[in-house]
Amino acid sequence: MSESAALAARHCLPCEKGTPPLTEAEAAAYLTQVPSWEIREGKSLRRRFRFRDFREAMAFVNRVADLAEEEGHHPDIFISYDRVRIDLTTHAIGGLSENDFILAAKVDRLAPS
Repeated sequence: MSESAALAARHCLPCEKGTPPLTEAEAAAYLTQVPSWEIREGKSLRRRFRFRDFREAMAFVNRVADLAEEEGHHPDIFISYDRVRIDLTTHAIGGLSENDFILAAKVDRLAPS
């Protein structure tokens, strides 16, 4: 099983306020498992997606929304016709947590190849 698949097989766990965010080195290590994503200002993950049309983009967004509800970890989603941008961060701790990388790996599995 690849590292990304192993990460995607895990589930998000509740993050309590006061839990420290991942260090830069920890986040960089996780990023190798979701290489399509980028770390933004050390506090969030971002990935952009492009689709054939609005309907395909919205179908993807709805799948992501269902996944986010299942995991209890909700991304910021930005839609512009055939483009979708997803930003992940753990608001409760003001930075990145393992949950962000787990959800990123799961979102990658939903994305068209």
